[in-house]
Amino acid sequence: MKRAELQQRFAEGLLVFDGGFGTELYRRNFFVNTSYDALCINNPGAVSNIHSDYANAGADVLTTNTYNANAVALAQFGLSDKVSQINRSAVALARKGSAGYKNILVAGSIGPSACRMQYRDALLEQLEALISAEADFIIFESLSGIEELECVISVTSVLENIAWMPSFVFDENGLLADKSDMEKINILLEKSSVPPAAFGLNCGTGAETALSALEKIRTSISVPTVVQPASGMPKAVDNRLMPMMTPEYFTTYCMRYRSLGAGGVGGCCGITPEHIADMVRSLKPLSKAEKSVVPQIQTVTENIAMEPIPLAEKSGFGKKLAANKFIKLVELTPPAGFDLSATIEKAKICKAAGFDAVNLPDGPRASCRVSQIITALEIQKQAGIETIVHCCARDRNLISLQSMILGCMAENLRNILFITGDPPKLGDYPFTSGVFDVDSIGMVKMQSKLNSGIDLSGRPLGNKVQTAIVSGVGADPNAIDPEREYRRLAEKVEAGAEFIITQPVFDPDTLLKFLRKIAHFNIPVIAGVWPFASYRNAVFMKNEVPGVIVPDWIMKAMENAGDKDAQRAEGIKIARKILQEIHTEVRGVATSAPFGRVDTVIEVCDGF
Repeated sequence: MKRAELQQRFAEGLLVFDGGFGTELYRRNFFVNTSYDALCINNPGAVSNIHSDYANAGADVLTTNTYNANAVALAQFGLSDKVSQINRSAVALARKGSAGYKNILVAGSIGPSACRMQYRDALLEQLEALISAEADFIIFESLSGIEELECVISVTSVLENIAWMPSFVFDENGLLADKSDMEKINILLEKSSVPPAAFGLNCGTGAETALSALEKIRTSISVPTVVQPASGMPKAVDNRLMPMMTPEYFTTYCMRYRSLGAGGVGGCCGITPEHIADMVRSLKPLSKAEKSVVPQIQTVTENIAMEPIPLAEKSGFGKKLAANKFIKLVELTPPAGFDLSATIEKAKICKAAGFDAVNLPDGPRASCRVSQIITALEIQKQAGIETIVHCCARDRNLISLQSMILGCMAENLRNILFITGDPPKLGDYPFTSGVFDVDSIGMVKMQSKLNSGIDLSGRPLGNKVQTAIVSGVGADPNAIDPEREYRRLAEKVEAGAEFIITQPVFDPDTLLKFLRKIAHFNIPVIAGVWPFASYRNAVFMKNEVPGVIVPDWIMKAMENAGDKDAQRAEGIKIARKILQEIHTEVRGVATSAPFGRVDTVIEVCDGF
């Protein structure tokens, strides 16, 4: 496979790499006094089974068990004469492990032990063995310094007909062990007779370090990036050392790598087939949604599109938006059962306190809840307060999405917030499939058509019939890739979005900077301001909720607040302080009742 062919695979969608191999062998009771590479000829069944496990998990790329399969490293086991046999067997075993799957690539792995000029002959010997065994491409793994890269570049002349990629171990500052940075790396790569097809980050001290490094170096890379973190070191939590790299934790970070533009994700030491399977279930559907678009509508009759109904005439909420009034929203999560009485009572209390509408999420965190549509109907009927229902792309195909919107219109639910949604594996149903026919951008485009009286088949909804839905979207001022967030928000606005609700914001300066950047969109922005219920609640939001940034000063204030009641009071105080700083710059506030306590959000919003 040549460079252009591998880059085409990246262009077609996310490439999922496998995880650690040595740690998998260790889990199978092959101890460290064994040559793991020699198992390719001494215990081929164990090696091929690991490849099969990764293929079954959904990996697109299987990496050969040849990390130390060079004469220098094998000499300590008296196996330096087995280089060619081991590497050829390794490629064959990866092929065997991928049997039955289409389009799985085999990457020939070369570790850093031979990447020294004094070992150049050993490096060439292994490289030529992998090429002759017909690996699809070559990965030079775990490079930690310029000296190793110089050695790799010195042998790239033999890579004219096969793609290759270097993969480095960076620290959180985007530096190698010898303190070399991307500028020095790029200067060397430009000297290569054959340019790399991709650029990798692997191993290191865990997912966070890989994320920090990717943030630092990504703008310096012109080829697809592959991120493969190790499982990392345990973290100290309440005087306990806790391994953090659960499959869900790994998946969350892989989502962040993808958001920063990574073309490939996978794992290194300690990352198992279970981690890869979890990540595949979540990221593959999201990757599909990013590339999906609403089909081009071919109208049956010319000039059937109707002029959309003005914002002020769509709903009471729309009228307030059009009148530039400050709006107060409260998010109430539909119950896990089907008794709506408590939720309705909370909605009544919020109406009496002056809130304008109730925000109702759609299966938040991929959990099973009573329908937000039914909840909204009962709240509007019994509590007399307007609702904003969330519509999630995760659970519905294009037909079902249109049916939901038409049902909302029929029952006078006129306000919808369109979101792509959390992957199913982030919730309680790990084996549920995500639909993701389109993402939030596609849904807003679809709604704009329905507001003009046309469905996705291009047919009119009826004789002079059109929906009158106020279309909202989400935005994340804390996004780890601000430019990508800005581009996607611009597409949402162009598609017809009429208001924005932001993710929870705990740093006013970040929000104000974001507002300045998007001011020319001329679209109402409602800021998410959530009070913390306790210090533990703050810790959870900081560490476990993707896209939420909690400044250190807030964490310190919550930690020092005292008992639980004092922590709740401090959370309210912090939220009011944030709201005081931003309320003149936004069109409203969207807050959430922590653990269902609406008295908390009433205290936060009192007087605004």
